[in-house]
Amino acid sequence: MTPQSTPDSSPSGAAVKAADRAHVFHSWSAQDLIDPLAVAGAEGSYFWDYDGRRYLDFTSGLVFTNIGYQHPKVVAAIQEQAGRMTTFAPAFAIEARSEAARLIAERTPGDLDKIFFTNGGADAVEHALRMARLHTGRPKVLSAYRSYHGGTQQAVNVTGDPRRWASDTGTAGVVRFWAPFLYRSRFHAETEEQECARALEHLETTIAFEGPATIAAIVLETIPGTAGIMVPPPGYLAGVREICDRHGIVFVLDEVMAGFGRTGTWFAAGLFGVVPDLMTFAKGVNSGYVPLGGVAISPAIAETFAKRPYPGGLTYSGHPLACAAAVATIGVMAEEGVVEHAARLGSDVLGPALRELAARHPSVGEVRGTGMFWALELVRDQQTREPLVPYNATGEANAPMAAFAAAAKRHGLWPFVNMNRTHVVPPCNVSEAELKEGLAALDAALSVADTYTG
Repeated sequence: MTPQSTPDSSPSGAAVKAADRAHVFHSWSAQDLIDPLAVAGAEGSYFWDYDGRRYLDFTSGLVFTNIGYQHPKVVAAIQEQAGRMTTFAPAFAIEARSEAARLIAERTPGDLDKIFFTNGGADAVEHALRMARLHTGRPKVLSAYRSYHGGTQQAVNVTGDPRRWASDTGTAGVVRFWAPFLYRSRFHAETEEQECARALEHLETTIAFEGPATIAAIVLETIPGTAGIMVPPPGYLAGVREICDRHGIVFVLDEVMAGFGRTGTWFAAGLFGVVPDLMTFAKGVNSGYVPLGGVAISPAIAETFAKRPYPGGLTYSGHPLACAAAVATIGVMAEEGVVEHAARLGSDVLGPALRELAARHPSVGEVRGTGMFWALELVRDQQTREPLVPYNATGEANAPMAAFAAAAKRHGLWPFVNMNRTHVVPPCNVSEAELKEGLAALDAALSVADTYTG
């Protein structure tokens, strides 16, 4: 598609940038060191700046535009809802809210049929953990290193990556453990079977030493997202489910990033045949068109609050515009076969192509993923697996990854870069031709990363 020309009455890119720099405070950033791109428009898998430079978005925003930008059916649904009822308080039964909850519950695994709506993924995690603690009467939550659960107070304190460190004042009752990751095993494992067994043994030992009767919940991303898209080995999540059942611990799966088609199934839990007690979602539920998240709740936990008030809520819980967007998005995904499309392109096109790139580029240590949810681990040495940049590198230490990202952008690809990885997470309805265009740009950028190896 061709970027739209900017009407004379529209602001210039320079004006947009100037207003941003004067007044917008950006997340996760040193404000004086960033240079945000002024974006003029977006459609499908692409966005463009005010000078007409177009980028293929291999980030899906922040892994949320699962059906791409500006899908006409979702835009029309938001417009129609705005004309009918823009907003209403959450204590009432509203058609868009009821229908969104019904459609989500139809697709969640097992009997997770009650939906508590939030404004996004972080507050979904906050409320899931609150529900678990109140349901069990226990104080502790176990979470994994190499995880991300959100930026609000409790969610960031159960997070296992460095973004937690600056706010690490609310970790009372939070215990971390190592989840499986064979490529960088903490258990000296050589096979997936060993990694799975040893990771489960490690979790069992952690629980034993913490005291099973003190633990309210174990929270895991079904497939960790920002931390590296590490698909768990067969049997691991089922093993965690069994451990939780044995000790009366609530099993919380975070599907904020992995859910709604991203992994080639409606929810990643379906890939492993596991049903959690609570499941959080956001992002892809309505492709990020209007902020929305939530918690899918099991009957046992819902029953805890049948006669006892749940002490939590949000002013915009189940906002009509957000829920109308969710209804339309789920409809589009079903009508257009988006989930099946993501599964097919992931297995037949993207996975094989990424493995072929890895075979040619010494900077690629490992390829992993499923559906439209992939990561390339970039290394200085494939044998030693030394990361291309140190853990949590900044400034000059991060120069190799910065050079890689700059090269990708020069070739019209906007990459998702985190630490020593690039994630390949385009919209779930990306076309095969668009994938091949992005892979060619990725190939060129990896040639720059290769110069830092050896």
